[in-house]
Amino acid sequence: MCGIVGFTGKPDLQILTTMADVIRHRGPDDDGFYTGINISLGMRRLSIIDVATGKQPVHNENKSIWCVFNGEIYNYRDLIPDIKNRGYNLFSSSDTEVVLRLYEIYGKECLGKLRGMFAFAIWDKNKQLLFIARDRVGIKPLYYFMDNNHFVFASEIKAILATGCSARYINKRAFSQYMRFLTVPQPDTIFENIFKLEPGYFMSVSLKGQVKKESY
Repeated sequence: MCGIVGFTGKPDLQILTTMADVIRHRGPDDDGFYTGINISLGMRRLSIIDVATGKQPVHNENKSIWCVFNGEIYNYRDLIPDIKNRGYNLFSSSDTEVVLRLYEIYGKECLGKLRGMFAFAIWDKNKQLLFIARDRVGIKPLYYFMDNNHFVFASEIKAILATGCSARYINKRAFSQYMRFLTVPQPDTIFENIFKLEPGYFMSVSLKGQVKKESY
């Protein structure tokens, strides 16, 4: 199943590990963390593909791009020849590294090449940009919170709440929708200021203050 967590702003490994521990049930086999000047990424792993060398976060050679990934890319083996033909080496047999390399080559257009169920986050150090995306059907969940200082994401809401960045106020509109429809329509969640990234959408969060959400 796996789970991913992270946030922009001042790195804090203790908060990051707390977020990951909250969703330990999603990935009991392993964990992994990366902190940079303006970013913290973490994950809990259920080891299925490339058990030996598929540890996350994965990065490129100069560590300018990092990725945490939850899901499975069904056509990842078919994408490898194109990556190698463009002069990129693969150091694992994981679909996570394929996602990272495709982003390195194609940027946001990498999403058009992926077939599978996924939620992932990529940190582009050179662009100072966080890029998150969710599969077309919405099989894998991805939630986020943002204010003037932080952008926080996680596979489950309780990992975001564990940071203390968001008060636990009920979203009254969402509560009304739940009472009527027995579900909360996206992008709302039952908590104020915490949202669900819709299926088939990506977000790019620049540390310069620009946030963009688009359907692909």
